Amino acid sequence: MPSADLPLEECRVYRPEFPLPDGFDAFWSGTLGEQPHDGAADKPRYREVDCGLPHIRTYDVSVPGYAGRPVRGWLHMPTGATEPLGCVVEFLGYGRGRGLPHEELMWACAGYAHLVMDTRGQGWSAAAGVTPDTDPGAAGTVPGFLTRGVESPETYYYRRVFTDAVRFVEAMREHPEVDPARIVVTGVSQGGGIALAVAGLVPGLAGVMPDVPFLCNIARGARIAALPPYTEIAAYLRLHHDRTDQVFRTLSYFDAAHHATRATAPALFSVAMTDEICPPSTCFTAYNRYAGPKELRVYEFNGHEGGGAHHRAEQLAWVRELFTP
Repeated sequence: MPSADLPLEECRVYRPEFPLPDGFDAFWSGTLGEQPHDGAADKPRYREVDCGLPHIRTYDVSVPGYAGRPVRGWLHMPTGATEPLGCVVEFLGYGRGRGLPHEELMWACAGYAHLVMDTRGQGWSAAAGVTPDTDPGAAGTVPGFLTRGVESPETYYYRRVFTDAVRFVEAMREHPEVDPARIVVTGVSQGGGIALAVAGLVPGLAGVMPDVPFLCNIARGARIAALPPYTEIAAYLRLHHDRTDQVFRTLSYFDAAHHATRATAPALFSVAMTDEICPPSTCFTAYNRYAGPKELRVYEFNGHEGGGAHHRAEQLAWVRELFTP
């Protein structure tokens, strides 16, 4: 992999020609301004569950996402908090669902509220999911999600996912036990790309932590990535040669490197230099275009696992400093 992508010194200055698609901001303003199809806006729902963990309160969450359809999640909170909490909203890697309620406890153990969003339609790999995607798109998509509805921005799968993610942040801003001024979004891989999109779509976040982010410079990823999921796009275009321009036009509205140009919250990125799933130059495209203050941790000899537990320690320290008055 090191010979298949740019070396670190070139990645640090990598700024490819990368114009925004026409109507990018209007598309997202219109998408987020849409009302549910039935006209009835539900409210987030929280049902406490007993995980046998006396120091953590856990809630089974349902948030009205795209078109008002419910998206599930877990909300973890430390017991005994007397003041509004800082909050970490986490989006998940490709294929992963929200899993079991006791699996992801680091942020709550650190004293923060922690909301984990289930990714609609996913949950077949490391952890199960429970949120369906009821808009599968046209027949003939490659198994997976990158080509689902790719015929147009209006029908594309990630239009629904990014909207879901924005609604999860909005839910935390309205939660009585959360400080709306201290919300950080984060995620690994797909989750990192979603976090970057949210950072560009939601003003006033306290911070964003994209970890080896996916969905950045998608067109380059589709052309050079050695391993899935970017290879789904290449497989689709092997069959549909006449759709190449349209496919990449659709994908450009969801490219986290474009959303990064609209983001102003402080950011902590990570990039792994031997990553065959999210090639480092694609991650650097987003980092180099990020509009807000930013820091970067580079893991020179790591693949898509990135910094792993070492990077979690970096994130804990970064958020603690961010939230300290």
